[in-house]
Amino acid sequence: MRVLVPVKRVVDFNVKIRVKPDGSGVDLANVKMSMNPFDEIAVEEAIRLKEAGKASEIVVVSIGPGQAAETLRTALAMGADRALLIKTDAVVEPLAVAKLLKAVVAEEKPELVILGKQAIDDDANQTGQSLAALLGWAQATFASQLELEGGSAKVTREVDGGLQDIEVKLPAVLTVDLRLNQPRYASLPNIMKAKKKPLDEKAVEDFGIDVKPRLAVLKTEEPASRKAGVKVKDVAELVSSLKSAGVL
Repeated sequence: MRVLVPVKRVVDFNVKIRVKPDGSGVDLANVKMSMNPFDEIAVEEAIRLKEAGKASEIVVVSIGPGQAAETLRTALAMGADRALLIKTDAVVEPLAVAKLLKAVVAEEKPELVILGKQAIDDDANQTGQSLAALLGWAQATFASQLELEGGSAKVTREVDGGLQDIEVKLPAVLTVDLRLNQPRYASLPNIMKAKKKPLDEKAVEDFGIDVKPRLAVLKTEEPASRKAGVKVKDVAELVSSLKSAGVL
């Protein structure tokens, strides 16, 4: 069984985001970039499926600038078999990403697509669901546990009320949550090997798909600064302060 894992290059989660002075977007100059953490979990899960003998090949794909090749090489160093980079310097929205991934699925013919439930830069949480709809495949979102059995996938997913167990038939699209696994660190020898592995590269234009953004960002602002707290002498003063603030 072939598994396709889309991965996205985003600002590293440890980096403090800075907004451009003109408010036109996030400042990416000299900022550390890395693989989207949810996608990293998806790569790890695909590798575990292969190690368990339930997957035969792992193909990772990324849509973005040339620098996204480093993100793909990270996935190769972790244990993925092949990588495809769809190059574009433009912002590609979730629906356009799903359309491009649909074309990749038609070429690669995987039985399972595993990706992060959302990217930490836009938090859209749309790509997996859109891809499943375009393909007409079953979908299981927010997976915190996965078990493949025969031609189906048993998934425990996180919902507002707790946990929900579902079973979907393959082929399917699966989006993963944080508690599914703990991604491994790529070893130095594997990192060196991944640098020498060839990457398949294509341009967005090769697919003949309209990826023009449908939304326009009017302005980007930093969140308001948190106000300093106030110390109180005792419980009575705390209750009095809360009543004055209208909390009680």
